[in-house]
Amino acid sequence: MDKEAIKAFIDWLEIADIGAIHARIEEIRKLEESGRLSDSGLADLRLARRLIDEELISRLDLAQVKARHGE
Repeated sequence: MDKEAIKAFIDWLEIADIGAIHARIEEIRKLEESGRLSDSGLADLRLARRLIDEELISRLDLAQVKARHGE
């Protein structure tokens, strides 16, 4: 992914609801299993998965902090 594509993906990820994120995870899984991607395509998918994982962990951490503070 070029820098603009990464930025656009991160921008989407920051505002996406959990349902949209899970749908994207499923799309990525299907693409990975298709066997039709180049090495660079697979690398892009791995980057997307890593960014999604980081976002989900951040949201979980934030939810835990809010729960501890009664928010």
